[in-house]
Amino acid sequence: MIIWQRIKEEIAVVFERDPAARNAWEVVTCYPGFHAMLLHRLAHFLWGWRAFWLARWIAYCSRLLTGIEIHPGARIGRRFFIDHGMGVVIGETSEIGDDCTIYHGVTLGGTTWNKGKRHPTLLQGVVIGAGAKILGPLTVGAFAKIGSNAVVVKDVPDHATAIGIPARLLDDVQEKSGRFSAYALGPDIDDPQAQAIRALIDYQQSTELQLKFLSEALQQHGIVVPDRNAEGNTEGAADGAPQRRGDKKGG
Repeated sequence: MIIWQRIKEEIAVVFERDPAARNAWEVVTCYPGFHAMLLHRLAHFLWGWRAFWLARWIAYCSRLLTGIEIHPGARIGRRFFIDHGMGVVIGETSEIGDDCTIYHGVTLGGTTWNKGKRHPTLLQGVVIGAGAKILGPLTVGAFAKIGSNAVVVKDVPDHATAIGIPARLLDDVQEKSGRFSAYALGPDIDDPQAQAIRALIDYQQSTELQLKFLSEALQQHGIVVPDRNAEGNTEGAADGAPQRRGDKKGG
């Protein structure tokens, strides 16, 4: 009875997070993330009973069927959803809390060959965008979001959003609406680096406008300002010095 309830729960979470799902039969027959989780539950059970070879063989068959590789030693909570799924890799000592979501191409990998805890821990409600890499025995806090193709090598606080390579935290991105954020990106991304670039562009445009006004003012007083970028500059402008109209080089 408990197993059937868990299966119904796995089906229900697909409808909750994928608007493309039409009916339960489609989910059961056509969703690789659903298949991968069913097979992982079995493999993890066998791993706990020390049937290591059989658990690894089931995980291997699951990878062939779904394109999703989950080590049978990984601990995964309830209502875990893998959307699309191709290329997902979840390492042996990974720990994933309830209500987490990951997209295709995500890697929960290790950074050492030593035994022991070497893979990430995801707390409740984490969303990881497509192609992101979470590397090492770090912790991604509850309801945190990792942007697509980010590379995370340090802990991420609760409710934070991290993007980039290496991943950096964004400012004030906590979504108060509580709605699901596909691909871990919300509508109000406040990226400090993007803000800095926009400020530099605005400053450049303002400076160019001021130079244009200054050039026009000088020309109104009969002073010619040479344009170094213009082709065919006169010899008199070679030294870059402004000249009055009628002045001759070399007197």
